[in-house]
Amino acid sequence: MKVYNEYKSYLSGIMIRWMKKSTHNEADAYTSTLDGMKKVYKKYVRPLEEMYRYQEFYSPLLTDSDFDAPPTVMLLGQYSTGKTTFIKYLLETDYPGLRIGPEPTTDKFVAIMHGEQDQIIPGNALVVDHKRNYKALSRFGNNFLQRFEGAVIRNPLLQGVTLLDTPGVLSGEKQRISRGYDFTGVVQWFAERVDMILMLFDAHKLDISDEFSRVIEACKGNDTKIRIILNKSDRVTNQQLMRVYGALMWSLGKVLNTPEVARVYIGSFWDQPYQNDDNRRLFEAEEEDLFKDVQSVPRGSIVRKLNDLVKRCRIAKTHAYIMAHIKNEMPMFGKEAKMKQIIANIPKIFQQLEKETGIPAGDFPNVEEFQETLKNFDISKLQKLNQGLIDALDKMIGRELPMLMAQVPQDQEVAHEDYIQNVRKRDGGALYGKDVTPFGDGEKIDILSTPIQLKQYEREFECLNPGPDGKVNGTQAKGPMQQSKLPNTTLRRIWNLADLDKDGKLDLLEFAICKQLINMKLDGHDLPVEVPQIWMSPAAE
Repeated sequence: MKVYNEYKSYLSGIMIRWMKKSTHNEADAYTSTLDGMKKVYKKYVRPLEEMYRYQEFYSPLLTDSDFDAPPTVMLLGQYSTGKTTFIKYLLETDYPGLRIGPEPTTDKFVAIMHGEQDQIIPGNALVVDHKRNYKALSRFGNNFLQRFEGAVIRNPLLQGVTLLDTPGVLSGEKQRISRGYDFTGVVQWFAERVDMILMLFDAHKLDISDEFSRVIEACKGNDTKIRIILNKSDRVTNQQLMRVYGALMWSLGKVLNTPEVARVYIGSFWDQPYQNDDNRRLFEAEEEDLFKDVQSVPRGSIVRKLNDLVKRCRIAKTHAYIMAHIKNEMPMFGKEAKMKQIIANIPKIFQQLEKETGIPAGDFPNVEEFQETLKNFDISKLQKLNQGLIDALDKMIGRELPMLMAQVPQDQEVAHEDYIQNVRKRDGGALYGKDVTPFGDGEKIDILSTPIQLKQYEREFECLNPGPDGKVNGTQAKGPMQQSKLPNTTLRRIWNLADLDKDGKLDLLEFAICKQLINMKLDGHDLPVEVPQIWMSPAAE
């Protein structure tokens, strides 16, 4: 409830700021676009869905929370491919309940959301909260709800996006273990609603298990949301990486069954030193591209929701024609026998409707799935075609939706700028390069309570040829810093901590602090939230 109210306040804030900037007496583009989508859905789409029982064949009816929900990024992959570590890398901190290990450790679907107080919300509590869009997940049963939870953490990055961690997909003998719920069905439910799907692969184990193949199959129809990440790529040589990349593309081509595979990002997405530094520039460029892609999620969320609404309209219209046709075929007596005949004849019915209505073949549902659902459908719920509802829907698609679409660019710009500024202002995560927040768990380390020995770093500093002001710039310090093989994201955080006067240069003391922080990170410690006072005291000199 608290997170939802924060998000609504965030949207309201955007509206107020935009109205102050605008010379027109209009409602905020972002809010009005969402409100417009809610109104056209309730007025034109939902009556058609209810009449022809859309929810029994496809997905549940939409509620306001489905439109108001923050954009979501879902991570998928086999166990130990680095999904949870990737999330920690983005947030630069742990989230409640986080577990990382070489074996399957994340055995739950975890929605990582923003909130003022860290807490874990059980799945049963999430699905009964009408302010969230998880209510429909209750149909997967209690076994699933015990494997679903929300992790609330105060992190500015999460103010505009929710991250969804998923259980590691099993392989080998582990695939024979029953999860106790429809894992593939849950993945499909989320895939239809999230804004981006990140599929992670380990450069050392590219085999796609049977369960993972089913998971990828469940994501079909959402191809534009999928991004592929070839993780842990620093552990292979240049030649091996080339072969691994080729093998991955070949395997994905077979599973996805598309002429073009989704964008593949190559790198090692964690804060540890690169084991093989030869591809450092490639990894940094790929990381930058991926982060820009993830940054665009809040900005593109409104377009995605509008696109999904249009797609839903087309499916609802097609479904209405199908169900009305079945109703017309029903005799006064012997309906059950006729229904069996109709079910067997569904492919021909689809072809007939395609010719009569002009509906594209791609708008018709999967034949086998539709036949299976129709077997358990209550014949008494069949309705004749309501041409008035169909005409109203067509008119709305042709007039109302283009008007909403015209407001999107302005909406995107305002929402994106506000989110980026807010996140940077409050220091949030690895995505936002200039003001990255160092993190730490407050653990007391001996090095933090020991003065810095300047003489230890004096010779190395002098070798960098400091300027007349006794300082070195970023170009001069780049070599010794990158010798650590730490990712640039981590080195940037170290620089921001060490540059005490924020002039973009380092004097001897600041350089010593920089080297001390690098050594801390290489020893496996988290960076402190701020430089210890004892490091800056006269005793340190």
